Amino acid sequence: MPVTVHVTSVIQQAVNGQREFAADGKTVGELIDNIERDYPGFATRIMDEQGDLRRFVNIYLNDEDVRYLGGKDTPLSDGDSVSFLPALAGGI
Repeated sequence: MPVTVHVTSVIQQAVNGQREFAADGKTVGELIDNIERDYPGFATRIMDEQGDLRRFVNIYLNDEDVRYLGGKDTPLSDGDSVSFLPALAGGI
């Protein structure tokens, strides 16, 4: 089932410079695996060595944080929008 994936400039380089693209997956975890298959290196930006979602990467399903929906097991539906947003820090 295709969903629309949105990434920020920090992750764009891992997906051939795209800001938005379509990908398939029944869950967030399956979506990440499928994106990794098409764009090797993507998953290492999203998940840690244990396969858990990185704490500094926020993932939103239709504007809802997946951490509160079921994490990688969060189900996806055709037409959903998933955004991968690394937390930014900095300042003076």
